[in-house]
Amino acid sequence: MALLARQVVASEKWRRELTKEAGRALRRTGHGVGSLHKQPQGPKWLPYLIDPLESIAMSIEVPKIKLNNGVEIPAVGLGTWQSKAGEVEKAVEYALKEVGYRHLDCAWAYGNEKEVGDGIRASGVPRSEVFITSKLWGTWHNRVEECLDQTLTNLGTDYIDLYLIHWPVPLNPKGNHPVFPTLPSGKRDVYHEWDLKDTWKQMEELVKKGKVKSIGVSNFSEAKLELILPTATIIPAVNQLEIHVYNPQHKLLKYLKDKGIAVEAYSPLGSTNSPLFTDDVVVSIASKHSIQPSDVLLGYLLAKDIIILPKSVTPARIAANFGPAVTAAKKLDTADIEQLDGLAAAGKQKRFITPPWPVDLGFDNWPPLPA
Repeated sequence: MALLARQVVASEKWRRELTKEAGRALRRTGHGVGSLHKQPQGPKWLPYLIDPLESIAMSIEVPKIKLNNGVEIPAVGLGTWQSKAGEVEKAVEYALKEVGYRHLDCAWAYGNEKEVGDGIRASGVPRSEVFITSKLWGTWHNRVEECLDQTLTNLGTDYIDLYLIHWPVPLNPKGNHPVFPTLPSGKRDVYHEWDLKDTWKQMEELVKKGKVKSIGVSNFSEAKLELILPTATIIPAVNQLEIHVYNPQHKLLKYLKDKGIAVEAYSPLGSTNSPLFTDDVVVSIASKHSIQPSDVLLGYLLAKDIIILPKSVTPARIAANFGPAVTAAKKLDTADIEQLDGLAAAGKQKRFITPPWPVDLGFDNWPPLPA
């Protein structure tokens, strides 16, 4: 069923604020607001006509990906990582009520699940229509259900649609910090004695109890998945990874496809001041189709059946990451995809999210372990 992305008409004040935010967001990607910009000296400015308010008022059918257990997940979700508690409630309410999002990506470690739950309730959208993902943090690997119960309380719900192991790195549950325990040396205090297979067994129990509908992993390489798959009675439904044109992880994606494990992409646009927006190939493809670079970056992933989780608390960006991305996925042709597929191999390989875990995660192109 089509999800209606409705124009915000609550007040003139809100309209002015939204227009101002849209202008800032679009200027960051090389576009003006409400006018046609010609290309001057280089390829960084694109001809693009846009009214930020009209761009929100659209009817869009977001594709769904069927997981290996038959559950369907919306292919576009709102990321909530690094969203401040005072901002995330309004962002969630806006995304659900005004734009049409039906997928929220959360985590215990983000520290804002209560506000996410408040935003869901404020939106008026029934819980049954919202696909909610959350994640088990490292300090809870030996107490999986306890962590989940905290998340359920925070969100104000009695089940989670998808529950993931956040990182394949158990942390000391009795360490000096509830989130990032450290050793006297300053290194992260890893719970080396703990076996990931035991974490996964507890995850499987949550499905049997009806507290979660699907379970999966996040930031798992092939090597880490092979630690749990031989004894698993439930195959992970999803692996959430940093995926974008500069970090496509082609080999790992093929492995996951062969295993029937769906892929979610966090940081699909890179990071703050991302070079992806001004990449010559991305800009050229955007110009070719009269769309924004961000549309190319998100549409590329959707075209490859990768679930995208762009994060924003700005209304204009929340809207721009939704419908335009779906439309872009339909516009990109085979030549476009091949060009984007080759960016990393052409010397542009880059990861933006590399926590200093003192363990080998098994990923290609990961920074050296901390000394």
